[in-house]
Formats: sequence, C-alpha cells, structure tokens
Amino acid sequence: MVNKISLLLPLAAMSLLAGEPLSIQDAIRQAWRDQSGLQAGSAMVERAQAEARALKALALPTLGTSAGLQRTDEPMMVFGTKLNQARISQADFMPDRLNHPDALTAFGMSVNLSQPLYAGGRIQAAGRAGEAMARSEASLQTHRQQQVALGVVQAYFGTQAARQGLTYAEDTLRQAQETERFVQARVDQGLMLRSEALRANAFRAQAEAARAEAQQRLASAQSALALLTGAPLQDPELISAIDTPITGDHTTALRRSDLLAASFQVQAAREGLKASQGSLLPEVGLTASWGTARYTWNGGGTWTNLGIGAKWTIFSAPERRRVEAARASERAAALNLKWQEQQASREAEEAKRAVETAQVRLKAAREAVAASESVRTLRQARHREGLLSLVEVLDAESGLSGARALLLASQLDLRISQAQLALALGQPIEGVQP
Repeated sequence: MVNKISLLLPLAAMSLLAGEPLSIQDAIRQAWRDQSGLQAGSAMVERAQAEARALKALALPTLGTSAGLQRTDEPMMVFGTKLNQARISQADFMPDRLNHPDALTAFGMSVNLSQPLYAGGRIQAAGRAGEAMARSEASLQTHRQQQVALGVVQAYFGTQAARQGLTYAEDTLRQAQETERFVQARVDQGLMLRSEALRANAFRAQAEAARAEAQQRLASAQSALALLTGAPLQDPELISAIDTPITGDHTTALRRSDLLAASFQVQAAREGLKASQGSLLPEVGLTASWGTARYTWNGGGTWTNLGIGAKWTIFSAPERRRVEAARASERAAALNLKWQEQQASREAEEAKRAVETAQVRLKAAREAVAASESVRTLRQARHREGLLSLVEVLDAESGLSGARALLLASQLDLRISQAQLALALGQPIEGVQP
C-alpha cells in the first residue's frame, strides 16, 4: 500500500503543475459568478425587485375587457337584454310578452377602466416599502458574497497550507526511513540493540500515518475550494502566496452590507405601518366603461359609464389589529438593527485581536521552525557519530514536526483573521469589490 501511494504522489505533483494559475482574487470572482448558492441569492434579489415594481404599479390604472354569449328566457333578463340591444318595441310592453317571453340569444362585450385617486396614502407607502425591501435583499446578497469570499480565503489558503503540510510530512517520512535504515544496519552489525530498531520502525510507521492524514487534509481542502468556486477545479496552481503581507487600512469601518440591509428593513417596516394606517382612511376612485350588446353583427346598442366614487370603512377590527401588528414589526426591525450594530462592533474588536494574536504566533512559529531544524541537523550528526541516543534524534524530529504544524496553522490563521477583519469592518476581502 505504501509503495502504491509513493508511485501516485509524483503523478499528483505533475497534475498540480499542469493546473491553470489561479489567484485568490480570481477564485473569489469565480465563486461570485458560478456558485449556485449565490445564483439563488441573485434570483431572490430579482424577485424582490419585481415585487417592488408590482407594488408601485398599484397606483396605475387597471384596464379589463370581457365578452360573452348568452341565451335566456328569464323575463327580466330578456327585457333588459333587448333594452341593451336597443331594439325595444311597443309590442314588448304587452303583458303576455313581458311575462312569458320567447328565449333570446345575445352576445356582447365591455371594456372597463379603473383608476385609484386617493387611498389614504397606503398605495404610495406600499411602493416605498417594496423598494426598501428590494434594496435590503440586494444588500443581503452583497453580504452573502462577502461571506463566500471569506470561505474561499479559508479553502484557498487551507489548500496551500495542506500542500505544504504534505511536503513536510514527506520530509519527515524520508528522514524516518533513512534513520530506520541506519539503525537497522547498526543492529545487524551488533552495534545497537534490537529495541532501537523497533523504535525507529515505530517512528517510520507514525510518519507514514502522518503523511496519509496530510493527503486527506489536502483532498478535503481542494474539494472545499471546488465547491465554493462553483465549478470543479482541475488542481489549479494557486499563485497567491499564503505569507504575502496584506496592505490596507484595517481600522476604518465602512457601512457593512448586512447592517445596510437591516436599516432598509426598518424603512420598509415604517412604510408598512403607514400603509396599514392608510387602510383606515377613505379611498376615492375613478371608473369608466364602454359596453355593447348585439343581436346581429351590425345590430345592437352601446353605452358608456363614467363615475367617481368614495368608500370609507369607518371601523374594522381586523384592520386595527393589522395596524398594531405593523407597529410591532417596525419596533422589532429597529431593535434588530440596534442588536446587529452591537454584534458588528464586537465582531470587529474580536477580529482585530485575532489578527494581533496570529501575528505573534506566526513570529514565534518561524523562530521555532528555524531552531528545530538546527536541532535536528545537529542531533542527527551526533547520533551517527555515536554520541547521542536514538531517542534524542526522534525527539528532534517530533519537535520539528510540531514547529512546522504551528507555522502552517499560524500562517493560515493570520490570513483568515485578516479576511474576517475585513468582513467585520465592511471592507473588500482580499481587495475584491462585490
């Protein structure tokens, strides 16, 4: 099994070299363009915008038409239909014909126009509420993009850290194999105890297990990056280095898109309250219609109607309860905005502290790696001279592995913490504008 894995590693390395170059900025843009989750968010924005346009259209006139064919012998319907057809004669007033008319067939059509003139302001308020909700959804989509960008940073540099971790694991395994061969040769010569060979063998086995874990971490990080970017990536060449310093002002807070969305929700709730209150006020509307009833294609009557009407529901318990609900919604939206602002302030402070801590850890980790590499080199040389025990060599190897793990974790933590700080401050992540 070990030999098979060893043969596959060069092929994997060739595949990595053959991949297309991909910067962190391009990875973020690709995720924004191709990820299904963000595409669903864009559809939600379009829906909110369409609903806003529909609410605004309530102030526009409504035009409708109807047509039909009817046959009846109901006395009142027959007389009315003849009147609409403009063919009433003196004979139609005879009692027998009025009471027992012959069946009548008629066809006709009408065109109706209605225009609200005044509705207590609720139509305009509903339009403004819809527009605010559409802007809120657009702001939420921007925030979703920033959250995805943070995920891409984690997966992108997590992949880099995993690749370097695999390199370190390979180096540790090579050293373990070399130490095992050296110790076994000394045992065969009778210069070392059999227990030393078994200890070297155990350390080599642990190194193989560590390499397998490193391979699994790399595969997981690559699959996460492919998922976040929205398309399978053929082992791209990640050209943005994990230890490249990020320049920029990390102290100035901008208007976060999620807070902007919450403020639009407050505005929408306020306009919704106005719309509910308008339902308790009078409404005035204009209606106009044209109709015709025909008994032949070129015979019949036509008429027109034009009117202005007013309606006022003086008291309605359900409507008053809706006003109370709208008032509660406005208060809830305002309190939610306040809570989100408090959370955002704390997130920014926590992110700043995380960046500072990661910087300190990274500096210490670099010193630890440099010192551990020197210790390993010295102990290996002394061990081959017979001046140190195997335990000292293996202890140096373990110390170097721990220092390297700390270095990779610190580098990754610093890069992610910087992205989290940009998100908390409302700044572009990795300099990419939504």
